Order: sequence, then C-alpha cells, then structure tokens
Amino acid sequence: MLKFIFDVDGTLTPSRQKMDEEFSKFFFDFCTENKVYLVTGSDKDKTVEQVGNVIYGLARRAYNCSGADVYESSKNVRRSDWKLPHSAKTFLLDKLEESEFPLRTGLHIEERPGMINFSVVGRNATMGERKLYAKYDTKHNERNIIADLFNKEFPYMKATVGGETGLDIAPHGSDKSQILSDFDKDDSILFFGDRCDPAGNDFPIAEALKQNFKRSKIYHVNDWKETFRILRDPRLTYNLEDSIL
Repeated sequence: MLKFIFDVDGTLTPSRQKMDEEFSKFFFDFCTENKVYLVTGSDKDKTVEQVGNVIYGLARRAYNCSGADVYESSKNVRRSDWKLPHSAKTFLLDKLEESEFPLRTGLHIEERPGMINFSVVGRNATMGERKLYAKYDTKHNERNIIADLFNKEFPYMKATVGGETGLDIAPHGSDKSQILSDFDKDDSILFFGDRCDPAGNDFPIAEALKQNFKRSKIYHVNDWKETFRILRDPRLTYNLEDSIL
C-alpha cells in the first residue's frame, strides 16, 4: 500500500494559515483511506492550528520540527533536546540588525525541539506583514544569503529556507530526511512539498527519497491548491502504485 508524506505549510495549507475548508473535508476522507504522514518544521501546536486536531490525529505519524518531535496522535514518540549554540545565536542577531527590512515584530529566534526558526520580520508578524517581507525577500534574496553565510560559518549545522519568512536551522542530518529511518526502502512513497528547491527545507527529504527509495515519487507543488488538484484527479490517484514502479 502506498504511503503519503506531506509537508504542511504551503503544501496542505496557505502559509501559516488554516487548511481550506473544502480541502480539509476531502483530506479527512483521504486520511481514512490511505497511510498519511505529516512532516513540518513547525511545532505540534502550530500544526494542529493549521490542519485541525482531527486530521492531525488521523496521520499515522506527525513529524514536527522536521522530525525532531514525533507524535502518534497525542502520544509523543520521541523528542530531541538540541539547543542552538550561543555563537550561532549571536551570528543571527547580527544579521537581524544588518537587515534593511524596516519592520520588526518580535520572536525572531524561535526555539523548537531539535531546531530553531529564524525570521527577520519575526514570528509575531501579521499575515500582511509576512507578505511584505516575502515580497522584500523575493527581490533581495535575503534568506538565501543569510543561509549561505550561516552554513559557511557553522558547517556542523544546516540553515534552509522554510515557509515565506523564515530559516529552519538544525544540526547536520537533522533535516526532514531523518524521518526516513522509520520507513522501509521497499516502501512505495509519494512525497508532496512546496520547497523542494536546493535551498528549501523539503529538498533533503526529496533528494533522499530519489536516491534511496526506488519506489518513490516527488511532487514539488506550488501551493495547497496544486496538492488538492493532484489528489482528487482520478488519473493521478487511481492505481498510483503502478505509476512509481
């Protein structure tokens, strides 16, 4: 039987928003009929806020914080106790001060199990403020530049672009690909993610699947609407296992 792994933010939901109501109803049925796994850089509370308690509980496993905090419904399976080194925190605060984006909303370094999220605009930003930063970042490529500098300065950690405004930072090897140790290499797996580009936080798991799981297929989607369209198209969802052999 196929196993479906989904990123959440930008793949199942609009960035940092709740799941579309029509898609949520469809996805409820999809989860009851299929083996569904969630993997996201967000923590449990934010994930539940976006997809709802029911869908979160229907997932076979929810890999929060890129797999550093793992749940089966309400049961915590495992959790990392890694903390960001002081030198790396100082580096990020310097980049925050150097940024020419004028708006600051607070919570620029959010600690999560096994990782941190860094955001110039801040995690307290409204949707409108997030959109302003996303537009700024598209023009100035700020997050990719900070990520490249960080990765050169701290080669034992990895910074990747996630969502619209942040960077996910964790020890090397603690990216989303780490969840694949829970899967068999003969499993038939379909992965859906919106940041499968080399700088994105879905790239490590997408590449690991391509290289190590012969019976896998990657869907690099633009947004949740494309995910919805793919899943409900009978030409793509009917007998999908045959399509990846």
